[in-house]
Amino acid sequence: MSILTIKNLNKIYHTKNSETKAIEDFSFELNDNEFIAIVGPSGCGKSTILNILANLDNKSNGEIILKDNIKLGYMLQQDALFNWKTVLDNCLLGLEINKMNNKDYVSKLLKTYGLKDFINSYPNNLSGGMRQRVALIRTLATKPDILLLDEPFSALDYQTRLKVSDDVYNIIKKEKKSAIMVTHDIAEAISMADKIIVLSKRPSVIKKIIDINLTDKSTPINNRKAKEFAYYYDLIWKEIDYD
Repeated sequence: MSILTIKNLNKIYHTKNSETKAIEDFSFELNDNEFIAIVGPSGCGKSTILNILANLDNKSNGEIILKDNIKLGYMLQQDALFNWKTVLDNCLLGLEINKMNNKDYVSKLLKTYGLKDFINSYPNNLSGGMRQRVALIRTLATKPDILLLDEPFSALDYQTRLKVSDDVYNIIKKEKKSAIMVTHDIAEAISMADKIIVLSKRPSVIKKIIDINLTDKSTPINNRKAKEFAYYYDLIWKEIDYD
């Protein structure tokens, strides 16, 4: 069942003397509990799409249709944790801004996902992977239905990146959330997504939408071992305009 529909989304940036078309006729649907990844060359407008969905940027035209009462949460590229606030207080920040009271829910998430002993610690005492888990739990605190993930692992070293992608994926699936992730990492997209949208260079259009069907699909790390993985990697690599 579709919970988000985007129809003919366009984004044009205007300056005093010119205009630049960033996104052209972008259309797709996100279904309940679906994980979509968006890939494409640098500067093609991947993050702009998330910013528009999160109301951090304005669309030039097109339609964005959310099913009744659907809420979005945005996990940024950097964890943006406040070093002077405890882990718990960082996670409660969104609730305070929105004047909501889900403290028990947040405490439960922290305990469930391996942060029980760090609730009263400060971000400087956490590993990079743990910081990303805190950032995700902060995003989940307001109980969004759709998570927007903008290069969520790009600041991590390779081994940590693999482990944290497993952690984040498992949390998203266990909490039964839908997700749209922007990434430049093709392998990451294949290992996590149910569907991958490949964008062209600017003005960005959808070149292809690829359904990812892996044998014995499970966690991102294990999904990289699937026999179909190399086929999808080669297919997507050839579609991306790296020149």
